[in-house]
Amino acid sequence: MSKKSARKLIPLLMLIFTIAGVIGFIYEEICGYINEGHFFKRGTTFGPWIPIYGFGALLVFALTFRIRKKPLLVFLIATVACGLFELASGYVIDRFFHMRLWNYSNVILNWGNLNGYICVRSVITWGLFGMLLMYGVLPLAEKFQNRRPKAFNIVTFALFGLFVLDIVLSFTIK
Repeated sequence: MSKKSARKLIPLLMLIFTIAGVIGFIYEEICGYINEGHFFKRGTTFGPWIPIYGFGALLVFALTFRIRKKPLLVFLIATVACGLFELASGYVIDRFFHMRLWNYSNVILNWGNLNGYICVRSVITWGLFGMLLMYGVLPLAEKFQNRRPKAFNIVTFALFGLFVLDIVLSFTIK
């Protein structure tokens, strides 16, 4: 990878991470409302973003960027890869940090529930989010980056910086 392409790729990945974290937060709020009948703050951070969605988006990007012209394959890879990522993350966080950040055992549409870590709804959602990333977010972000590179970098570094600061503060203040 050349210096020039890395200079474009790194901010693009930072923005994808941030946008996916925000989309994940919105999704979690909607699901929380449907399941509980009211809104409540989801996630481990103070702000409106959830890190696992950012990491999932980076995983989807890495695994599907070269095949993005094949939507069905993008969907399937995002579904399986992120389902496994969610399962492994949930297990590790529960087992080694003694925290249960999500549990699909008592939510609606939880078929295929595997110890509350994943269910069919969650992995299909990951697949749909993978499609949203590759065919919605990514093209818009690339267009913004190509047309206004300085503005893109300012926005990206500011938002990503806030997200990272929030993650650090969330783990040190609580």
